[in-house]
Amino acid sequence: MKRKQVHLWIPNMFEFKGGIQTYSQFFLQALQALCPEWNYRVLLKHDRQAPAHHPFMPTTTFQFAGRAPLPLRTPVYALQLLVAAIQQRPHLIITTHLNFTPVAYWLKQWLGIPYWTVAHGVEAWNIQRPVLRTALQNADRILAVSSYTRNRLLKEQPLDPNHVVLLPNTFDPSRFHIAPKPKSLLHRYNLSPYHCIILTVARLDSQERYKGYDQILRAMPAIRQQLPQAHYVLVGKGNDRPRVESLIQQLGLQDCVTLTGFVPDDELTDHYNLCDVFAMPSKGEGFGIVYLEALACGKPTLGGNQDGAIDALCRGELGVLVNPDDVDAIAHALTRLLQGTYPHPLLYQAEALRQRVINIYGFEQFQAMLAKILQTC
Repeated sequence: MKRKQVHLWIPNMFEFKGGIQTYSQFFLQALQALCPEWNYRVLLKHDRQAPAHHPFMPTTTFQFAGRAPLPLRTPVYALQLLVAAIQQRPHLIITTHLNFTPVAYWLKQWLGIPYWTVAHGVEAWNIQRPVLRTALQNADRILAVSSYTRNRLLKEQPLDPNHVVLLPNTFDPSRFHIAPKPKSLLHRYNLSPYHCIILTVARLDSQERYKGYDQILRAMPAIRQQLPQAHYVLVGKGNDRPRVESLIQQLGLQDCVTLTGFVPDDELTDHYNLCDVFAMPSKGEGFGIVYLEALACGKPTLGGNQDGAIDALCRGELGVLVNPDDVDAIAHALTRLLQGTYPHPLLYQAEALRQRVINIYGFEQFQAMLAKILQTC
């Protein structure tokens, strides 16, 4: 491919890690591996600087808006995008968040610069803002992280289906591996190897209760009737924690629920290996990278059947899908998973489960799918 100047507009990648941030990192890595001769300028809204060691080409130029005061950050960032595009006239703009597309649309109208964007989940559903709808309709490519998100977009917006392509989430298999329950975490949380541990990894944010941790809490009394040694470990921090603590007290679960608070990235694998079952019966996930990470650790995994978890768990091939509003169904499924009696043999074959998720969603597959998309442009 001929040399191109490409601008990438990304919320952040280095100082906060969530689904969009992780996707953006993998996307840039794959793009640079496929097109190393291109020039890349990455404009980040919330980051203040890049770490000394990062996996991107040394010729990549980073520009940061994170030092601007938060009330001014959006206009400062928008101005940076405009100035950079006017000065450099990139061949392509790619934004990994839909909210940046109005600026890309204006630049396309003024300067003829094509643009792509990525549709992850809730930010892409039920869009009402006319300027955002117009920007989406004029995007040259929309990369949807799941079939669920793609189908919702096409149902809700007047888009050309040929412009909305699938590029699912990926993960780094080298970071997530199968191991025994870490003794250090058993000690930290006052648990024994004989506890049947259910794990969720999610932000405890009042805007993200759709992740389903409430439903697992409500299912715990029924699970404990069958498995008194069952214990729920909820990893994550956020402004919803006081309400969650109150719910735990109301349900009388103080002795069988652990709220870990923030867990650093280098301890995530240990937490996945601490559990016997990973569960997040959400109903608002665009995909859910945490499902892939848990599967890579060989863990039986449960998700909701009304969102992007359908894609992450391959419509039930890689895990259990339940109605996220049905507490009884959640309790029944988790009990059977913990007892080892759920009728899905692959879920109890840790190495085979790990290899299957790598084959479907590993970085090599992600890069190959992106290569096909690039070839059609």
